[in-house]
Amino acid sequence: MQTLDEGFNEMIGRVNSLLEHVRDDQNALRRAELELLQAQINPHFLYNTFDSIIWLAEAGKNREVVEMTTNLSVFFRNSLSKGRDIITLAAEKQQVESYLKIQKVRYRDILQYHINIPKELLDYTLPKLTLQPLVENALYHGIKNRRGMGIITITAHEEGDDILLAVQDNGAGMSAEQLAALRAGVYEDRHTGLGLVNVHKRIRLYCGEAYGLSFDSESEKGSCVTVRIPKQTQLSQ
Repeated sequence: MQTLDEGFNEMIGRVNSLLEHVRDDQNALRRAELELLQAQINPHFLYNTFDSIIWLAEAGKNREVVEMTTNLSVFFRNSLSKGRDIITLAAEKQQVESYLKIQKVRYRDILQYHINIPKELLDYTLPKLTLQPLVENALYHGIKNRRGMGIITITAHEEGDDILLAVQDNGAGMSAEQLAALRAGVYEDRHTGLGLVNVHKRIRLYCGEAYGLSFDSESEKGSCVTVRIPKQTQLSQ
């Protein structure tokens, strides 16, 4: 009887430990989601977007005003995504494309972009707001720090049971020391100021520790951030 009681108590202890672990993960996810949503309501981004809309309106470019206002609406609607944490790659593509269209109005002399995601991958799912922070990082820390036209390219392909998404730019790039510091900052959960820690953390919390971000960069040639996610089609409610 004593052995049975001890076994039961041990089982209860394990269950409580698992529940505590689940609660910790859920709290970490909530914090990460809140931080990311707060980052999307960036006052500088809003001010600059509204300045561009005013400039277009004063120039009598009514069609461009409608397009930019629509893109801003799409950007924030997809950021909220009806409370869902997991969305389709199609919705993620639409969100990042609306962001790039907005930024291209302001940075028309230095920004071009290409999005090449095969149609057969668009129904797979991923944590929302995965690509946009990477594109924002490429623009502000890569493209703006180089001379001439900058190009951001977003691609996707299958690798076994996984999907690899890549955000590549031909911007300023990083030295080997800077790249090592970035990797350490992201993988060791330090604050890099580039919004990448949050994205990496969310992917690992949702998809597992085998997934997340990897980085390559070369000074004066550009950078590439690769996102590894599992093939999955289930949407969160």
